[in-house]
Amino acid sequence: LLIKIIDTPQFQRMRNIKQLGGAYFVYPGASHNRFEHSLGVAYLAGELVETLSRKQPELKINDRDILCVKIAGLCHDLGHGPFSHLFDGMFIKEARPEKKWKHEKASVDMFDHLVQSNPHVQSELKKYRLTDQDLRFIKEMINPEAQTKQTPASTNWPHKGRGQEKSFLYEIVSNSTNGIDVDKFDYFARDSHHLGIQNNFDHRRFLKFARVCKVDGQKQKHICSRDKEEWNLIDMFNTRTGLHRRAYQHKVTKIIENMISDAFLKADKHIKIEGSGGKMFKLSTAIDDMEAYTKLTDNVFEQILNSSSDDPKDERAAGLKPAREILERVISRKLYVCLHEPVCISFIFLLIFMQQFCFVFCKVSKLLSMSFCLQYISVYWKRTDKQKIAQRHFVQWCKNKGFDIGKPTEVLDIILTHLKQRTPINNDSNNINNKPQTVFRLQFNCNIRV
Repeated sequence: LLIKIIDTPQFQRMRNIKQLGGAYFVYPGASHNRFEHSLGVAYLAGELVETLSRKQPELKINDRDILCVKIAGLCHDLGHGPFSHLFDGMFIKEARPEKKWKHEKASVDMFDHLVQSNPHVQSELKKYRLTDQDLRFIKEMINPEAQTKQTPASTNWPHKGRGQEKSFLYEIVSNSTNGIDVDKFDYFARDSHHLGIQNNFDHRRFLKFARVCKVDGQKQKHICSRDKEEWNLIDMFNTRTGLHRRAYQHKVTKIIENMISDAFLKADKHIKIEGSGGKMFKLSTAIDDMEAYTKLTDNVFEQILNSSSDDPKDERAAGLKPAREILERVISRKLYVCLHEPVCISFIFLLIFMQQFCFVFCKVSKLLSMSFCLQYISVYWKRTDKQKIAQRHFVQWCKNKGFDIGKPTEVLDIILTHLKQRTPINNDSNNINNKPQTVFRLQFNCNIRV
């Protein structure tokens, strides 16, 4: 059945969607695609659910459960657009700000389209006796929007695919409770390999020692780890932080992704994609029709770049000229200029800083010593001249908005601060007292393009 799903146009399109988007222009080794990542997630999802079934037979995990989990892992990224997160995280947000759209929803829609458009897949589903309830279960695992870490434990069970007694199955592919899932296991290992960055997290140990337990009297069961795996999990989150800092949020990566997004915005109304019933869609509206969306991959970059024409009557080529010029700047490395690269503050420095101001801490666990959120601002200047003038204007803008930017340097090392009162997370004996905590926030990743 998995092979039948792989051998469809809807799945094969992921061969032409870069896993790391614009990072490929910074790290030449990051040429891997969503296709191989999806295969890896399907494999790891099967490994984890089969381990739980073998080690804990009392969970009553049956063959249909295992197959559904594997299919969810295989299809969880079907909805990614050109250059992965660039498309939904940057382009769609600007092209259609009124539409609350994410690739997870598109993955569910594309899965439906895959099943409906391929009779041989439908026959295989019947062969393995998968019902409509099983298909709903698969889609709920791909996009578990009904259950998040903020959902109170007293809330009624929101899913229809499987009952509350099998709640742990929803934590394998996309874990909305704590973010520890096989999707991350694969892309940590795969991205680190292609980027040449060390990955200290050993997902094989997690798969070996994971067990399903009831937590704090909750009705739901959760996938848990032994206490001795604490540092392995810390390595996992450190790996994620390092990948974001050194690759995903690399200043040149973000500059290039902003440039590609700008090019897509300028090309939007000039690119036509045929969808169902022969209806034509723009770059930004193809998400409304899965037949049109199936045809939308990273190839749109080359389509814009090679759109030049000597014919003055060629309106399409003329319309694409502004977008083409931006992509030509990407290829020739005439990039936007970074006016500000955020200062990276280490955990230890932040801890010392907060202790100097006598903030009250609540020691929740060794995994989470205190609550804080790291956020940065990246400011880009589209032109390559007048940088000093742009910097002065940005400093004045920060002052007008009331942001504390500290002492600006040549690259504007800016820290915006915000204090928020928060009640203690638990009441164990390690708490100093029950007074509200002060949470220190550093504003992050608000891409301002001047």
